Amino acid sequence: MSFDLKSQPTPAFTPQLPASELCFADASELLRMLECGEISARNLMTVHLEQVARFNPVVNAICTRVPAEGLLEQADQADARRARGCAGALEGLPVAVKDLAATCGIRTTMGSVHADTVPTYDTLFVERIRQAGAIIIGKTNTPEFGAGSHTFNDLFGVTRNPYALDRTAGGSSGGAAAALACGFMPLADGSDMGGSLRNPAAFCNVVGMRPSMGRVPSVPLPMAWQSRLSVEGPMARSVEDCALLLSVMAGGDVRDPASLIPSERFDLGAVDVSAKRVAFTPDLGVLPVAAEVRNVFAGAEKVFRDMGCVVEDDHPDVTGAMDVFRTLRAHQFAASLGALVRRGAKLKPSLRENVEAGFALTAADLARADVQRTALYQRFCAFFEHFDYLVLPSTQVAPFDLRQEWVREIDGRALADYLEWMSICCIVSVTGLPAISVPCGFTSDGLPVGLQIVGAPQADGSVLRLASAFESHTRFGRQRPGLFIPPE
Repeated sequence: MSFDLKSQPTPAFTPQLPASELCFADASELLRMLECGEISARNLMTVHLEQVARFNPVVNAICTRVPAEGLLEQADQADARRARGCAGALEGLPVAVKDLAATCGIRTTMGSVHADTVPTYDTLFVERIRQAGAIIIGKTNTPEFGAGSHTFNDLFGVTRNPYALDRTAGGSSGGAAAALACGFMPLADGSDMGGSLRNPAAFCNVVGMRPSMGRVPSVPLPMAWQSRLSVEGPMARSVEDCALLLSVMAGGDVRDPASLIPSERFDLGAVDVSAKRVAFTPDLGVLPVAAEVRNVFAGAEKVFRDMGCVVEDDHPDVTGAMDVFRTLRAHQFAASLGALVRRGAKLKPSLRENVEAGFALTAADLARADVQRTALYQRFCAFFEHFDYLVLPSTQVAPFDLRQEWVREIDGRALADYLEWMSICCIVSVTGLPAISVPCGFTSDGLPVGLQIVGAPQADGSVLRLASAFESHTRFGRQRPGLFIPPE
């Protein structure tokens, strides 16, 4: 039977404190404690597994779990490596991998027809985080084949927002964002075509970074050239931890022709953003953005001024950007999923519609999109000759009712399709520029709002530094979900 979003009741749940404050400590602090011997990797794994056991049945963030016995054995091995002085950069930290990335020996379903698939290899970034000593505790839930910014599928159901259990956690990295917010692990990966790192990070009050195209090589990758939109990147509860994970995931690889060589480490160090030029826009001049999001976002302008930034209300010309995104997205889905559609595989209607749109494309459509994309990129490059950053909301709406697949209207304005409500991320994706979502505050209903910082070409480190400064001045990310506040 197909999963029915509309029939999902909000579960009854009594809020309670987590088993251990370790579950909400930053990765950098946990690594310090491990190095000093204040905790062991086994201790760390035990408290995180207890947290997952307690709260995952409520939020449904982790869809496949690795058996605890094997994880504790891996934790013991991590402790032994640290004792020998050969600990990796993430040694002993529990992580979970999005259910789109291949994980050797761990089921990878893509939220769809691959329900029983167990890969015999790791995606490159998974290989790198394993080599750094991280321990994979399971897979995080994702919409079918990562399509859509609301995490649900027929295999595992819907992922709930820890800040409001009747709201979406976003997507497609919704499982990862919700898991971080719940303290299931300190670090997670995500992937981002049209906002799949930034949207759920905003909805769940965590940090999600879409790196520059090629910063994290995609291996294997069947379409490395035309219609390339997706990247893989880090998620965490702090910008510093995002930088830590990106340093592990990044680094050139000749198998990906777009990969950036040489690699770069992202150590934030002392952050000074005074006199940096910030273009500040709530809507890129053309997009519908909910009043409740605009109100929260508006408060960020003073924060940047207080940090010494030079702030101007401005934005680049984004003409044609969504046409490019729709064209290239449809082409990519047709190329990757067309065979499944032709065989009559059962896919959600919105995904099938995107594949069918890809079938209808012509060579002229693809050529036009390439020309438009190039022109858009050049306009952004010219824009960044005058500004260091573009700052805008991460999403056009606050987390919405999880029984709704996508947003039909924003403040009374009807939307044409299920991409229009997330255009504020899709447009940035087309440029290939680095972008990060950081917590920006909360609506009057207590729902998280994210702020998006976009940087110049390959300026990933610069984006992280401004995000870190904003985080330090606001600390919105330190506010935990109500799920963990005990009743009075």
